[in-house]
Amino acid sequence: MSDYHINIFFSEEDGGYIADIPDLDSCSAFGKTPEEALAEVEHAKRAWLEAASTQGKPIPKPRYRPIIYQVSG
Repeated sequence: MSDYHINIFFSEEDGGYIADIPDLDSCSAFGKTPEEALAEVEHAKRAWLEAASTQGKPIPKPRYRPIIYQVSG
């Protein structure tokens, strides 16, 4: 099974790392290190998916892939 792509980047404004999941609207997290941001966004992902399921909202399939993963044909 495919999983959701996670972006992790440093934010000078926040003084730490932001992790986000593009396929899940507004699903992001903060950490002082990339590892902490990743762990936090995994918690946020589980909460996002649980809330969507509980509310009967559609759960998108993992689709986002950054340009480096795309193959031109």
